Amino acid sequence: MIMSRPDPTIAVRALKSAAPYIRMYKNKIFVIKASGAVFGDEASTRGLIEQVAILHQVGIKTVLVHGGGPQLDTLQKTLGLETKMIDGRRVTDQKSIDVTAMALNGLINTRILAICRALDIEAVGLSGVDAGLIRAHKRAPVFIESSNETVDYGFVGDIDSVNTAVLEKLLESGLMPVVSPLSADSHGTLLNINADTVAAAIGGALSAEKLVLCTGAHGILEDVDDPSSVVSYTDIMGLKRLRSEGSLKDGMLPKATAIENAIRGGVRRVHVISYKAADSLLAEIFTNEGTGTLVVADLNALTPAEQMPQPS
Repeated sequence: MIMSRPDPTIAVRALKSAAPYIRMYKNKIFVIKASGAVFGDEASTRGLIEQVAILHQVGIKTVLVHGGGPQLDTLQKTLGLETKMIDGRRVTDQKSIDVTAMALNGLINTRILAICRALDIEAVGLSGVDAGLIRAHKRAPVFIESSNETVDYGFVGDIDSVNTAVLEKLLESGLMPVVSPLSADSHGTLLNINADTVAAAIGGALSAEKLVLCTGAHGILEDVDDPSSVVSYTDIMGLKRLRSEGSLKDGMLPKATAIENAIRGGVRRVHVISYKAADSLLAEIFTNEGTGTLVVADLNALTPAEQMPQPS
């Protein structure tokens, strides 16, 4: 039998292409936020964590923030509890907050840590409650223009501050924090916080180089009914235009707000990518072309190489 040897030039070429980015981002802080849909099955969970592991292993200080909406919906349905969403944000009553803690801190966080262990990543699971990582207060009732009503979101929190020392100590020790978006107020009342909001706050507080939002969508769409209309890059003014034109709906609305807050807080680059696309995280970080949407404070800050053509 004659065995043919695989062509090594492809792997060598990929390594050479990635090398400048590895040098550029080594010791920089990335915040990766993964939506709960990523963790619907072990294959997609492992696929994302394998990519995160590469970032961690090449010297990028990585913080992983996770959501858990689908798992929470399923658990609430099993327990006979209704799920209520308004403008992409969850209403959380007393029973729901207990279920939220079970889903986020128990099921999802532990599952991620188990895969990290299998991949030899020294990861530490924590929530906003741990060591006062996320200090928050209960959200006051909010007037919703779209429905012309005042809504009490229940046990939902708005962030006051982030205790960066907690994360910095872990990162300096070579550990990867895996953060659940649950917090508590000064009286110890548990509060549910949107995971995008938590990721943006952490990114800003750490002056992260990048915030990457891994979601089901391929990026921010110019036309919500056309999956191919991905906006390659935009800035805060562009986000406002898309919102005013109705291009941002449902879960993308809180994401847009989180993106704006992250950039104003000091994050240099925000990326919105799809976890469904193969190796989308690595392609977004280690190539100029990327796979999703890049958002910056001002388009003038983009390098010529980053300015890829917009979709027609």
